[in-house]
Amino acid sequence: MCSIARFCLVEPVLLQIRVVSNLKCLFRVYRTASSALLLDDDHVFDTSPGVPVDDLVEINIQKCQLRVGRKRNEIRVMKRRSRIHRKHVLSPVVVKVFKSLNWEVARHIKFSKTMKKYGFSRSIDAFRTVVNVLALAGMHMEVYALLRDIVCYYNKVNLDAFELFPILLESPKDAARSVIVFDLLIKVFAANSMLENAVDVFLQAKKTGLELSTRSCNFLLKCLAEANRREFLRSLFEEMKSTGPPPNVFTYTIMMNFYCKGNFGEADIDTRQATEILEEMERNGESPTVVTYSTYIYGLCRVGYVESALDFVRSLISANGLVNVYCYNAIIHGLCKKGELDEALKVLEEMKSCGISPDVYTYSILIHGFCKQGDVEKGLYLIEEMKYSNMEPSLVSYSSLFHGLCKKRLSDISLDIFRDLGAAGYKYDQTAYSILIKGFCMQGDLDSAHKLMEEMVRNNLAPDPSNFESLVHGFCKMGLWVNALEFFNMMLEGGILPSIATCNVIIDAHCREGRVEEALNLMNEMQTQGIFPNLFTYNAVINRLCKERKSERALELFPLMLKRNVLPSVVVYSTLIDGFAKQSNSQKALMLYARMLKIGVTPDMVAYTILINILCHRSRMCEAYNLFKKMTENGMTPDKISYTSVIAGFCRIGDMRKAWALFNEMLQRGHLPTVVTYTSLVDGYCKMNRIDIADMLIDEMKRKGITPDVVTYNVLIAAHRRRGNLDKALEMLNEMKENGVLPDHMTYMMLEWLLKAKKLKTRCSKD
Repeated sequence: MCSIARFCLVEPVLLQIRVVSNLKCLFRVYRTASSALLLDDDHVFDTSPGVPVDDLVEINIQKCQLRVGRKRNEIRVMKRRSRIHRKHVLSPVVVKVFKSLNWEVARHIKFSKTMKKYGFSRSIDAFRTVVNVLALAGMHMEVYALLRDIVCYYNKVNLDAFELFPILLESPKDAARSVIVFDLLIKVFAANSMLENAVDVFLQAKKTGLELSTRSCNFLLKCLAEANRREFLRSLFEEMKSTGPPPNVFTYTIMMNFYCKGNFGEADIDTRQATEILEEMERNGESPTVVTYSTYIYGLCRVGYVESALDFVRSLISANGLVNVYCYNAIIHGLCKKGELDEALKVLEEMKSCGISPDVYTYSILIHGFCKQGDVEKGLYLIEEMKYSNMEPSLVSYSSLFHGLCKKRLSDISLDIFRDLGAAGYKYDQTAYSILIKGFCMQGDLDSAHKLMEEMVRNNLAPDPSNFESLVHGFCKMGLWVNALEFFNMMLEGGILPSIATCNVIIDAHCREGRVEEALNLMNEMQTQGIFPNLFTYNAVINRLCKERKSERALELFPLMLKRNVLPSVVVYSTLIDGFAKQSNSQKALMLYARMLKIGVTPDMVAYTILINILCHRSRMCEAYNLFKKMTENGMTPDKISYTSVIAGFCRIGDMRKAWALFNEMLQRGHLPTVVTYTSLVDGYCKMNRIDIADMLIDEMKRKGITPDVVTYNVLIAAHRRRGNLDKALEMLNEMKENGVLPDHMTYMMLEWLLKAKKLKTRCSKD
């Protein structure tokens, strides 16, 4: 062990601090490695491990002279005889740090390299000495860099960074000298998102009796606020208020900013806490700055308290308080967001009357508000007002104007202004191009949109996903599926991941064109790229599969949906139920209805109508009618399709009294019967041999302009045939041809029977 050395440090001139100590040393003697730091670089060690050396070490640091003004002082270290077991020592470059306090020397010392050569214990001892000395020398940036180097190494090799505080503490008895080190260590941890470590340093410093600076605590508060670490933030703020360091105006402004701006939207804004911060500042004699006030006003406006914000600004002005353009901009933005544009203009005039000149942002907010509401003329007027006030409108202001014009389908005018701006020296940005591309796509002018995208690329502006998506959606809207797929593939080849909405458009296009396999392949490819199908995706594919009478395969998608936490909607269930019904698999359809009810999905009008139709076709009219009534009880008004399904069902089982009652109810509710409704009734009455009522219904159809179709005529022909009225049946057949109704297979079968019957009748009459 090294013996205790006594140092007498007289007026360290570089620090301009007087430190006199008879029993303590400024540079504590550590183990062999740290002792070596104090040696002259001319001194040579035998680096063979374990070699004892018995020598009188004389250290005369004549070269390390510190200056104060014109005086020179000499640091002497008393001679001591000691036996030192010298092992590998640190590079002499570390010694130079102490002799020169030169960062150009210190910055070459890397903790990771030192660790490899000398091991952890010697390296950390040496770095502890270096950072403490540089801290006392006021070299804060250099200390920060060295601490960051240590922390990065700890992270790299997964060492416990919580142990750094006791390791870097110079001496519990002289902890005050380490305040600067731990102030900077907090900043290093906070800047590297190691917030728990930073808070731990603060707490350990408190336990040790160190009074950290308000500035470092403010930096930690700011980082906690940005990371939305609400509990840590509040705890640290309360600790500062109770035990120090005392909060200052910047501390309060950080807290105000946290409560007023919110990291995840308006729900995080707490105006009550913000108001308490303001009141606490005034109680503690801290004068809020204009930044504090403008942040508070911004928070009030974000949550819709625009009138309160305006009253607050007026009270500040009457009290000669600090108000600037940002305070008014927040209010004008809040009013525009609420759609109160006339009030926003009044605030603009009030602002001018108070001697506060509006800036480009003020006008940009107003232009955006008016153009969003479709008042492009007012937007143009405000741009002219800016020019009259010698204020050059920004491209953001013009972009709002472009957006308004494009919404009015005036993309050509937008493009003309766009070209004029380019000629005037404005530099186009991606936002302006995107607005114009989308505008032309909305108008169906896809050629102009494509040319603008090519121009973007020539101007070294990379198209973003929205540009491609505008064109993909535009081509799909026009039914140009090939072009849409071409741009979609260009996105993928360019490494641009499409949104789920764009993928859905392409999948829907595939399904519409009958390419369901391509749609399914794209779904799988999407998932490998991290784009997961949503309800719309599954609905498009299921709908197509059901149309292709592949309902069983469509049902296989259900487990995949549930695995992705995509719950099937009533539309999906209705599509599948209808698919199975059309495949005559009513049992599976009704099973899906039962499952639908079990998981709490309420059927809609479409689902009820499909189910009623299934039950009617199976002659389960009691159940069908109960569903029909339940639909009404659930607040849904049956439409003509629902009525027609139930009427047809009752006609099918011969309950014409119920069918006729529902028909009259349908008319009373204002639903116009369809040809299917009338045909069902005609068929029902014909089967009851009430041709008179059937003929009356046919006449009513014709009066209402509803033309009988082939099924109607087939019903009438079959009825007259059953009664043996061949002439009337043939008359119906001729009327059918005159009305341009083409016969179907059933018609031809009956015609063949009629001709045979007529021949037979003629032959019998001759006989």
